[in-house]
Amino acid sequence: MSLAFLLPAGLAALAALVVPLLLHLARRHEQTPTDFAALRWLRQKPKPRHRIRFDEWPLLLLRLLLLALLALWLARPVLSGLDDTRPWTVAVPGVDAGLARARSDARTRLHWLAPDFPSLDEPAPAGTPAIGSLLRQLDAELPPGVALTVIVPVTLQGADAERPALSRAVTWQVVEGAMPPSSAKASPTPLLAIRHPAGDEHALRYLRAAARAWQPNSAPAVQIGNTDAPLPPPSQSLVWLAPGPVPAPVMQWISAGGVALLAHEATVDGIALSSMPWRDAEGAPLVEGAPLGQGRVMRFTRPLRPDAMPALLDADFPHRLRALFDGPADAPTRVLATDYVPTRGGATYPVAPSDLQPWLALLIALLVLVERWMATRRTRSVAP
Repeated sequence: MSLAFLLPAGLAALAALVVPLLLHLARRHEQTPTDFAALRWLRQKPKPRHRIRFDEWPLLLLRLLLLALLALWLARPVLSGLDDTRPWTVAVPGVDAGLARARSDARTRLHWLAPDFPSLDEPAPAGTPAIGSLLRQLDAELPPGVALTVIVPVTLQGADAERPALSRAVTWQVVEGAMPPSSAKASPTPLLAIRHPAGDEHALRYLRAAARAWQPNSAPAVQIGNTDAPLPPPSQSLVWLAPGPVPAPVMQWISAGGVALLAHEATVDGIALSSMPWRDAEGAPLVEGAPLGQGRVMRFTRPLRPDAMPALLDADFPHRLRALFDGPADAPTRVLATDYVPTRGGATYPVAPSDLQPWLALLIALLVLVERWMATRRTRSVAP
C-alpha cells in the first residue's frame, strides 16, 4: 500500500498554515489592567517579559488540520495496494445461478457475464451479451492476481470471430444450459433504383426478377428509369448500367452515403476497387468494390449476359444480389463453448489506484461544521 499525489503542486497550499497562527496571535484575549494600592510600591517602569502565547489550542489545532487536509485534497492523493484479491466467478446468462453458486465458495465474488457485470443475486440479464468483449473488459479491470472462473452453457451466442486472448489463465467450466436466441433483426428490403441508357434494356430482366423475388407478395422493390432520370435519395440503392465515365452527380451521390452498383463498362477515376464482395464457384470475382466517402461503390466484372455471367441463372442470384446492398455479412456469433476457450497472451493493464479526494472532501465538510460550532461557542463565552 502506497500513497501518491497526482498533483503535487497542490501541497504548496500548506503555506497557508501560518494564517491561523497569525489570527490567534492577533485575537488573544485583551487584558484590562486594574489599579490597586500595592502598585505604588513597584517600580515606575517595569520591563515586562514578552512571550508568544496562543489561546484556544483546540480551535487552533482544528483550523490547522483543516488547512492541511485542504492542501492534500488539492494535491489529489491516491492510494494503491488496496486491490480486492478475492476470486471472481462469472456466469453467462442461460446458466442456472444456483449451479454457479454451488461451484463456488463463500469468498468468491459471483457476477453475470453481462454489461456492468451485475451480481448473480440479480435476475439474469436479458439479451445476448458480447461474450468476447466482456471477457476482455473484465480481464483488463481485475487486478493481475485475481483468479477468474467462467461458467458457460454448451453453446454460446454473441461470440465474435476471434477467441479472446486474456492476460490470465481462466477456469472454463461448461455446464448444461442454453442462452436466449439472438434478437438480431433482419435488414429491411432494399429499394432498388435502376438507371440504364435509352434503348439498352437487355440486363433489366435479370435485375427486375431478382428485386421482385425480395418482395414476392407486395409492390416490386425496383424503380427503373433512363440515365437522365433524377437520382434516388441515398437511402435507396442504385444500379448504374451506363458505360463510360460515371457522371459527377452520381459520384457525389455515392459520397453522400449512397450505395451504387455499376455496369462492368462503367469507369471511375482515382478509385481502386480492391474488395471482392462476390465470387463465383471457382473463386473468380463477379463484383468488385470500395468505400467512397460515406457510401460504397461496386462494379460488375462481367457483362450481364448468361453466356458471360452464368450466375444470372442461378437460383441464389437474388440473394447474392441483395447481400451486396445489405453490406458485409456479420461474423458468426454461435459457437460451441469448448471451441471458445480463452487463450493466454493478452496485455496486462495496471489497476487504477483508489481516489482519496471524495473521502477527504467529506472529512473536510465535517471538520468545518465542528470548527464553526467551536468558534460560536468561544464567542459566546467571551461576550460580556
